[in-house]
Amino acid sequence: MTMRNIVEIDEEKCDGCGNCIIACAEGALEIRDGKARIIKDMYCDGLGACLGDCPQDALKIVMKEVEPFDEKAVEEHLKTLKEKQTEEPSVEAAAACPGAKLVSFRQGAVTQKGDTPASELRNWPVQIHLIPPTAPFFEGADLLIAADCLPFAMAGFHHSLLQGKILAVGCPKLDDAEAYVDKFTQIFANNDIKSITIGYMEVPCCAGLLHVVRKALEASGKPIPVSTVKVSVQGQELPQETEAESPQIRSQP
Repeated sequence: MTMRNIVEIDEEKCDGCGNCIIACAEGALEIRDGKARIIKDMYCDGLGACLGDCPQDALKIVMKEVEPFDEKAVEEHLKTLKEKQTEEPSVEAAAACPGAKLVSFRQGAVTQKGDTPASELRNWPVQIHLIPPTAPFFEGADLLIAADCLPFAMAGFHHSLLQGKILAVGCPKLDDAEAYVDKFTQIFANNDIKSITIGYMEVPCCAGLLHVVRKALEASGKPIPVSTVKVSVQGQELPQETEAESPQIRSQP
């Protein structure tokens, strides 16, 4: 044990948004029981790169007696995390599973029946983890990245947001945010995406989608224009917060 700087988490302030996990290059943090936790003290270097990404100001650097920082242990830990990430399904692998078989729907292929509105879905699968980065429907697409709660809350989701777009849905709190960053980095880098719309809920953890896309755009080096739509838990579109109030996506030129 040694006296050194280390990150301390205020559990009362922490809302489990997961932004700090994305910011931690050592993989020292995880969400457990709805709160951010340090996996092992030896993984935290105490530099505090994660502090600025916490919207609740729940992180701080303290001096305390803990395990020394172990760079070799961190390397092994990151290697293990990488191996545990969901294996990226290829187009061939996706085709082998009926639930993940790649399908592109022609616009207007699903017609309206009576008073039932037609579906605007243009692709399958829609789950971020299941979509291969090389899926042909990404080429030249207007991409909608949506929190998976959004279609349930927003009554007009198909008409208001999904129309004419390729859909990718997921939960930044329950899923592996770093795996999302890797997936979208590949999607942005390897396809001619025309635009990105991010649809997210008003709950704090949902803003993790903004951080995921921001980091993926930076890693891909692609200047893709981004717009955001924030929705209340009752399905109403809300005014966007200013950058000073919330860590927003920087729209690309």
